[in-house]
Amino acid sequence: MDTLKKILIVVLAISFMVFITFFGRLPALRKTPIAWLYKLIWIHFPNLVSSIDQTLTGGRVTGSMSWIYNRLMYDRHPTIVIFFLLIMTVSEYMYLPDVWPKIGLFTKFTATIAVILPYVFLYLACSADPGYITRENHAYHMSLYPYDYALFHPGNECRTCRFLKPARSKHCDVCKRCIARADHHCVFINSCVGYGNHHWFLLLLLSTCVLATYGGLLGLYLLTSKIKEEYPLWTVWPGQDLEFTEYFAVWGWGLHGDIRVGAATLLALLTSPLIWALFIYTVFLIYCGTTTNESMKWTDYKEDMRDGYAFRRPLAPNRPRNLRLEPLCPRWPSLPEHIILATQDAQPPSDQGNYPGEGEWEHVWDLKTVDNLYDMGLWHNLGDVFFSNYAFDDGTEEPLAERRPRGRSISTTKSGYPQ
Repeated sequence: MDTLKKILIVVLAISFMVFITFFGRLPALRKTPIAWLYKLIWIHFPNLVSSIDQTLTGGRVTGSMSWIYNRLMYDRHPTIVIFFLLIMTVSEYMYLPDVWPKIGLFTKFTATIAVILPYVFLYLACSADPGYITRENHAYHMSLYPYDYALFHPGNECRTCRFLKPARSKHCDVCKRCIARADHHCVFINSCVGYGNHHWFLLLLLSTCVLATYGGLLGLYLLTSKIKEEYPLWTVWPGQDLEFTEYFAVWGWGLHGDIRVGAATLLALLTSPLIWALFIYTVFLIYCGTTTNESMKWTDYKEDMRDGYAFRRPLAPNRPRNLRLEPLCPRWPSLPEHIILATQDAQPPSDQGNYPGEGEWEHVWDLKTVDNLYDMGLWHNLGDVFFSNYAFDDGTEEPLAERRPRGRSISTTKSGYPQ
């Protein structure tokens, strides 16, 4: 029983930290206890330590460590990648030597594939260009996506890189570069997830899900088979005729004989739902035709709409365009139909702003009434993620390719004009 408790404490601690790190910054969980715990662990606690040090030593301790802190928090470094690799390799080192002699040839073959693929996709996700925008490829990235006149407006310059920001791009303060179709900066690959490596990141998540689930279920099967040899009437789910203390005592006995396999199995079983949840959330964003960055912007717009700060008016399809600020995007099958702005005083934008569009401004009260220009339907969205320069069809069978109104769990940043 003591063995089981120790294993559970260690595994639960690792699972908890992985869960908070994975999900604490997701836009959908921004106002939940999970986000609060993330801020407590990664923001408030370091600030508390710094304030205590400032009081006791005048900041000498944290001052001497400021370079390390700034390096860890605001620069690219492989610390989390190494941590991720250690979790996988140490778990496999504990697990495979004892399990290998007990499984058949086909299971060995599938297990080998399950073990290798996460390393392959991790390398590809880390090493691939995520979509760095340079002066040499700037014109290319400007032609990939049209401005939707809601989240992204033409004519905005990156203050750091000193060139016009292409639609769907974002400057990463960690990478110190602008990223095309930026999703988020991922510490687990020490890089941004963007136009160039989004597909590798998705495959990394999927392969890690399969590895954790496969290892957890296989280890559970082997452990329960061993326990049943000693206790034939025992079942995985506690029966009514067995006290919880007796049930966990039997588990403790089973784990004590295979403590390395048991620890790795518990870790896999407890972390696999977290990884699956992150994978499903990532696929859901692709289904919605949005990125994590855009999801945050949509969330802010949702709040602006609820509070009465959001307005829109139609954009003429044949309106004159400054091709230097808003170049043509030949591959994209649709154009924005409205301009959407958020004001600070809940009053329509002033005519002095010289905003594009025609007609009167009207309130936008709900995301359900807003079309997402970048949502071309699931298969086209996946094609755009997996293939560079993905060619959309002409949309005659599915006009605007399932451009569903956005009212679901989409998230946001207060985005006025210009951004």
